[in-house]
Amino acid sequence: MSSALLKLCCLWVLLAGLMLPVLRRLGLRAFSMASDSYSSGTHSAAFVTCPNDMVAKDLARGIVEKKLAACVNIIPQITSVYEWQGKIEEDSEVLLMIKTRSSKIAALAEYVRSNHPYEVAEVISLPIDQGNPPYLKWIGDTVPE
Repeated sequence: MSSALLKLCCLWVLLAGLMLPVLRRLGLRAFSMASDSYSSGTHSAAFVTCPNDMVAKDLARGIVEKKLAACVNIIPQITSVYEWQGKIEEDSEVLLMIKTRSSKIAALAEYVRSNHPYEVAEVISLPIDQGNPPYLKWIGDTVPE
């Protein structure tokens, strides 16, 4: 065997040995994600804007207490630019990011409409296509069907 071929084989064995732990970790992570089945769109992220922190916290607490969502993030100090009654408006608002079952969106929207100070409250949702399987399972375990 030539010296160059021997060096190449030794290098290949060394690289394979170094890559084995990395490949093993990636394989286990992929298997873990594949073994936790999730049907795309089972859960949704909903968004609601609020005029201030007090309204945001009251709505968030009520939503979670009534099991309409597993979690509500309160995102402060957003600026909204919109048209209202023929005029361009600009306001400081607080954004709620709500994680729930898609089947709860209608009840969530009704709760927000009934408890929100705006004449037309924003309630929009997007289906969750994928995510961290344990987190998605937690949403499903926390919010009853």
